[in-house]
Amino acid sequence: MRVSAAVTRPSMSHVLRTSIVVCALPLAVALCAGCADPGGTDGGASDGAGEDGAASRVANESEERIGSDGIRVLAEGVTAPRGLPLLLDLGADKCVPCKAMAPVLEEMRSTFEGQLAVRFIDVWKNRDAAREYGVKVIPTQIFLDGEGTELFRHQGFYSRDDMLAKWRELGYEFEDSGESQPAP
Repeated sequence: MRVSAAVTRPSMSHVLRTSIVVCALPLAVALCAGCADPGGTDGGASDGAGEDGAASRVANESEERIGSDGIRVLAEGVTAPRGLPLLLDLGADKCVPCKAMAPVLEEMRSTFEGQLAVRFIDVWKNRDAAREYGVKVIPTQIFLDGEGTELFRHQGFYSRDDMLAKWRELGYEFEDSGESQPAP
């Protein structure tokens, strides 16, 4: 008695779809990993030094990119006044943790206007900015002093209260205008 089992082979389109998903997945995770640092550091915070010298690059390039009117040019179409501390958020408008940061940043922008500049750069639309600022994971928040020197860097979602606590730790205190309620 002979027993035979039917062997089915996956179609070429199935193999192709699976290959694309498997190959594209690491790239998507590297760019928007739910705020996890692929380098394996603790929680994504750093002192700004960065393994590739990103902090010094930020300071050097921001000094070189001051317009004649005293405005700092952060990226194409993104500027900030010189002299004010700057919270620079680098992310993407389609990244889930980045979208969660948007209302927090907008609230801080309006509440601390004139005391703290808050800017967002979409690194999926402006890849040069990602390279310039040494961004490996989004969202990344960079805290800069009024002259453009990087003070601190954080990767991942960062709450309003945590950001304000970090600014206080760095020696900055901002007066809450009381115009808007804190975002979650």
